[in-house]
Amino acid sequence: MRLSAQRRPADNREHTVEFRERIRNSFGRQAAMATIGAELTRVEQGSVEIELPFDEKLTQQHGFLHAGIISAALDAAGTYAAYSVIDPDASILTIEFKVNLMSPGRGERFLFRGEVTKPGTTIIVSDGRGYAISPDGPAKLIASMTATMMVIRGREGIEG
Repeated sequence: MRLSAQRRPADNREHTVEFRERIRNSFGRQAAMATIGAELTRVEQGSVEIELPFDEKLTQQHGFLHAGIISAALDAAGTYAAYSVIDPDASILTIEFKVNLMSPGRGERFLFRGEVTKPGTTIIVSDGRGYAISPDGPAKLIASMTATMMVIRGREGIEG
């Protein structure tokens, strides 16, 4: 995804290193993601991927990955995608999202990709897709999300 000139220049190597480090550090402080076994696997400007192995403890009564887990991972992916396009002194909070569950969460691993759809200085919109990965076939789209994030600056207790 090529970013507009309004956002960070893609050729700014110092910023590229800095935003990736900020996102990895922030993700490392996410107790919820650690609890479910999620791993940050790709960080690009405007796009983030999180992977999660199947774990029976994260399923609903039919043995599928629980919708709450899918939603949490998609929210994190979209939020960190937004986080990659803001100033280093700002942070992000989700203010709204809509999830469409398209297929049961059945797989050996799961991939959650968040991408910035509409950057902004106060409000950012991102879209996410969740995929189930099995060794016997192609990745299967199981969920999508559209989320709205608010950029937070100078608020006590909310830092990058």
